[in-house]
Amino acid sequence: MVDFPVTALRSVELLVPDLDAAERFYTATWGLGVAARAAGRLWLHATGDDHHVLALEQGPAAIRSVTFRAAALDRVLGMARAAGAAIVAPPAPLDEPGGGVAATLRDVRGFVLRLVTGDARRAAQAPSRDRPDRLAHVNLNCRDVDAVARFFEDGLGFRLADRSKLMAFERCNSDHHAVVLAEAPVDGLNHVAFNMPSWESVMRASGRMVDAGFPLGWGPGRHGPGNNVFAYFVDPFGFVVEYTAEVEVVAEDHVARGPDFWVWPPGRTDQWGIAPPKSDATKKAQLAMLFAP
Repeated sequence: MVDFPVTALRSVELLVPDLDAAERFYTATWGLGVAARAAGRLWLHATGDDHHVLALEQGPAAIRSVTFRAAALDRVLGMARAAGAAIVAPPAPLDEPGGGVAATLRDVRGFVLRLVTGDARRAAQAPSRDRPDRLAHVNLNCRDVDAVARFFEDGLGFRLADRSKLMAFERCNSDHHAVVLAEAPVDGLNHVAFNMPSWESVMRASGRMVDAGFPLGWGPGRHGPGNNVFAYFVDPFGFVVEYTAEVEVVAEDHVARGPDFWVWPPGRTDQWGIAPPKSDATKKAQLAMLFAP
């Protein structure tokens, strides 16, 4: 049995320039609910049992951190140190809604990653036909994909699920990936993907987004690595967000496939062959969000 010291992606923390507008968008339009609020901060939940999946704070648009659940906090911190990470905050009770004990580390590229254990869970709601139930993955831009992949594998205990020409897909449980590392000219956030109960949920939620005036940035379609259905949008602040469903569940003996396996016919961008080219606005937004200093 695979022993993952990090067991799941829990939440992402973003800085947004207008917190009230962010609340309106991420609740009424995107489909999350308010878990807690404080001065200048907001925590939003999906329908699953995570206390929150998105934390928002007033400030210039940027990503603050990515939070993972850890089964063995001391063990993974030792691994991360050995792989070159700096421990920004040692393990301590987390003074924010959801609680638990958490530690924060920063790798040599400036990615801020939090590890939490013992955090609160909420009573899961019945699956909704058009609302997210949890985070599916976070996609990070990397100037050196292979170096960052080595850090996630050696420093955090992830395993490579697949490697395409431009991306490494890293897993920490039976989901095909929780982190995607994308080749880019900058280190930062590419997009955040929210898991939906079914492919039809992706379609229904995408319809709600289009009705609200947010055009599809890419999709709908079905990815190659991970086999998941996708639809991408750009939120009001320039963050790229994705609805996704049906991510591949891999067995313990899964063998990663390489770039030669993931080749499409000319002009195709997904398995089905129906997704139009990604919009220029989406491409630009995918390179714009950096980690906050």
